[in-house]
Order: sequence, then C-alpha cells, then structure tokens
Amino acid sequence: MTPSMPLFLLLLSLMGAQAMNDLRTAAAMAAGLCKTRPTDLVFIIDSSRSVRPSEFEQVKVFLAKVIEGLDVGPNATRVGVVNYASRVKNEVSLKTHRTKAALVRAVTKIEPLSTGTMTGLAIQFAQNVAFSEIEGARTKSQDISRVAIIVTDGRPQDNVRDVALRAREAGIEIFAIGVGRVDMNTLKQMASDPLDDHVDYVESYSVIEKLTKKFQEALCVSDLCATGDHDCEQVCISTPGSYKCACKDGFTLKDDGRTCSACSSAATDVVFVIDGSKSVRPENFELVKKWINQIIDKLDVSDLKAHVGLVQYSSTVREEFPLGRYNNKKDLKDAVKKMAYMERGTMTGQALNFMVENSFGRSRPGNSFGRSRPGVAKVGIVFTDGRSQDYIGDAAKKAKDNGYKMYAVGVGNAVENELKEIASEPTADHYFYTADFKTMNQIAKKLQINFCDEEKPCECDSLVKFQKKVESALQALTKKLENMSKRIALLENKIV
Repeated sequence: MTPSMPLFLLLLSLMGAQAMNDLRTAAAMAAGLCKTRPTDLVFIIDSSRSVRPSEFEQVKVFLAKVIEGLDVGPNATRVGVVNYASRVKNEVSLKTHRTKAALVRAVTKIEPLSTGTMTGLAIQFAQNVAFSEIEGARTKSQDISRVAIIVTDGRPQDNVRDVALRAREAGIEIFAIGVGRVDMNTLKQMASDPLDDHVDYVESYSVIEKLTKKFQEALCVSDLCATGDHDCEQVCISTPGSYKCACKDGFTLKDDGRTCSACSSAATDVVFVIDGSKSVRPENFELVKKWINQIIDKLDVSDLKAHVGLVQYSSTVREEFPLGRYNNKKDLKDAVKKMAYMERGTMTGQALNFMVENSFGRSRPGNSFGRSRPGVAKVGIVFTDGRSQDYIGDAAKKAKDNGYKMYAVGVGNAVENELKEIASEPTADHYFYTADFKTMNQIAKKLQINFCDEEKPCECDSLVKFQKKVESALQALTKKLENMSKRIALLENKIV
C-alpha cells in the first residue's frame, strides 16, 4: 500500500462492481434513500411435518419483517403467500391485501399443513395460479418484477429441476432459503442465477430472521438522484432503479441525454413526406408510423413552437393533415396512427413538389389553420424504401434553394444517390439509412431537428455598420484635434 493512499480507498479499489453496488444500496438504506421497486412477490413456505409448530412461527415472523421493509400497495409491491406440504394452499393472494398491517395479520393466521414435502408442486402452483392475473399479478407488459422466495428444510418428494426451470423461463426470479438438513443441490436447482445471490442457508429456524436485511436490500432500489450517482447537468428525475435527465425552463436537453442547451427549441414547421408504396408492406408501415411518433415526441409542439404536417405518397400524393391542424402531441400522434396505407407506386418527385408548393405554401382562404408561417424554420423529413419512379432533382433542389432543411431517410432498397440528392448539406447530418424497418427507431434517436433562435443577420449587420461609422467619426475627430493642437502651438510661439 502506498503511503499516500488511505486504507478505505485501497479497499474500494479492490472491490468489484457488484460489491460497489451492494455498498451503495446499504448506504442508501441507511440514509433512507431507497424504496422497494414495484414487485409481485410470492413467498412459498414449507410447512411439512419436519417443520415444528414453533419453527413455523419463526418463519411467519421472518415473512412479517420482510413485509415491513416493503412499499406495499396496488401500484407498488403486492405480496402473496403459498403454503405447501403434500398439498398446496394459496394462503394470501396478490390481490387480497393492500396494506402492510393487513398482510401481516393474514400471515400470522397461517397454520402448518404438516404432511409431506411437494416442493415442485408448490413451484408449479405459484407459476400457474399465484402469479396469474386472476390472483392479482400484473401483466408482463407493465414490466413488473416477479419474485418468489422459497423457504424449505427438507428434501423434496417430487422433481423440482424442470418445474423451477420453467418458472424462471416464465420470468420469475427465484430465491431459495434452506434450513437445517436441507438438500443444497435442490436449492441450487431451484434458484435463479447467480446462485451466490439467490441461495441462502441457515442452521436453524431460530436464526432465519438474520436474512431479513438481505431481502430488504435485494428488493431495494436506491434513489440515484438523491445519492448523487448520476451525471445530469441540471435536473435529475428518479425512476425505479435508474434516472433520467431534464432541463430547467428555457433550456433544451441535448442528444447525449445529460447536458442542456442554453436556448429552447424555436418555432419550426415540420412536414413528413412518407412513402406508402406497396413495397413497404402493411406490417412495416405500422413501424413507420411508430417512427414518426417517436420524432414527434422530441418536438415542442404548440401554437407558437413546432407545427407538424404529414404527406403520404405512392402513385399519387395524399395530404394526411396540414401544418397547424393539431397543436398538441396527443392529437398529432393519434392522427398519425389513423393514417391508412396507400400501396401502389413510388412517385417521390411528385411528393417533394407537393411539399414545396402546398405544405410549405401560403394559407388557404377560409382555413382556420395555416400553411407554413413566414419567418419560421422549415424542415422536410422524407422517408422512402425504394427507387423513385419519377425525377426528383428539380423538386429536391427547389426545396433546398428555398432554405428548407431536408432530411432523407431510407430503408431496405432505398437508393443512396437519391437520398443524398434530397438531403441538405452537410449530407452526413441529414441522410440516414438502415437495412431493416425494425431498426428505424435508432434513426429517430439520431435525427435532431430542434432549432435554436439565432441572432438575426440584419441586426448583426446594423451593429457592424454602426461600429464602423463610430470608428470613422473618432478618427476624423482625432485628426481635427491634432490640427487644432498644431495651430495652438504656432500661436503660442508667435506670442513668445
């Protein structure tokens, strides 16, 4: 150890990543900075004849203490208890009790079954019944963890390896606690990986309570914003087990997701020009609509900020909705979802011309919503999956000559030269390609179309002109003063 390195720093340097995480979790718990992540938790407890009544009471005390450390509630952690011996009994359903007090009372009333040890049957019951939506488990789409904690003291009388494997493959994380003369191989067959984290052993039921803290920590999610374990420049927002960054009013989150720009997104008119030809296919067209909405989510949609229009084309061009019709993201995204697939040909040039002449044209008489707004930045986002059946050069050039910022996005058989002809300079920032529709979401993350209000060139020019005038005037005044000084000196000489 070097003299300059304190002992605790040396210890930290020798610790692995998991140990560091454990240390953070323990520190967060001590400081009250963690909550249990939303979980569907089911205890599977062995009450076979080998478990004496007094020992079963100690198991219930252990359950109650773990429950006391949880955030219990319909939208937080739900708890169930399965009791087993030769048969299985669903003592507490995930949907039954919504408070800690009610759960603990229910646990204290559980009686041992005092027969055999059908652990495999209990695991299968937990997967098929206790973790079912009917019994209160939340759907997999809600991304809620499913955790089973098994407590047993003997060798099972049935097969557990295959049953436990199916449960784990179904998304259930299994912790196995063995007591006394338990078979350790059985515990390993049941538990999730890594086994060091999911298998525990105690000599007797009298010391099972010492595992309480371990399971409270296992279910603990530290508030990374509160502990300072984040790299957000301005605002940190806690999420279960993670965080996301945001910015203060008047600032915009940059592409790195951490730092903020000193300017907010300026008023922008954005028009999507979407290829709806038959080569896209219906299932991929749904992915394109999701991709459009992904980009809309990044815009500051409002009357004064971003306006969005949508054009679809195939052999003809169809305006789905013009700029200004919808002034909030929800209505915009709903309208995109309702867009019907056109099929047929690929007239990209015709679609570009429509965008220039119509989408970014003046307001139509009698419309309460506008076309493009004068003096507002204009952005065209063109998506296609194949070669255009008409000439695109004139319309693409006109769009860029008009000052529109043009993005070209190609998928599959899209032609690189055509995409680059559409895209603004520098092409590398405005041209995107992917071979597969399923990876379009990555393009949405890269495509940055927010503008920041820039200093108006006319104001800058006026300032430069004014500065030059002042400098010229000062130079002229200096010359006059020099001439006057010379004359005064001549007069003084004559007087003398």
